[in-house]
Amino acid sequence: MAATEGEEHDPGRDELADSLNDLFISICSMVKGELQGTNNSLALLEKLNLRVAEEYESFGDLASGLKVFVEQLKTKSGSFDMYVQQIDAIEQQVTEFEAVISMLDKYVSLLESKVQSVYQQHHPPS
Repeated sequence: MAATEGEEHDPGRDELADSLNDLFISICSMVKGELQGTNNSLALLEKLNLRVAEEYESFGDLASGLKVFVEQLKTKSGSFDMYVQQIDAIEQQVTEFEAVISMLDKYVSLLESKVQSVYQQHHPPS
């Protein structure tokens, strides 16, 4: 049987075309399966989100109640700012007094050692 000019039949070429066709069908099936899996995951995620939203719907009221409570605490704690500043000032004064006392203690120790030295010079041990 004679083949026309555009209809040359090469058995190797038909095998290659069939293999490529099979490869593309396999890839398409794989991609389709992945997409279906992704769609299933998205659907499950959406159901989970709805379930969580239903479960925690009442917590919105609790959260806004807590927000009001925190705001009230902030307002009340503002009146303590003056006392906190006074306590800070007292702590600063105490620190300064401790430094003065430490310096006086060193001065007293120095005077004691000088007095002992002078005493020992004028009254040597017998």
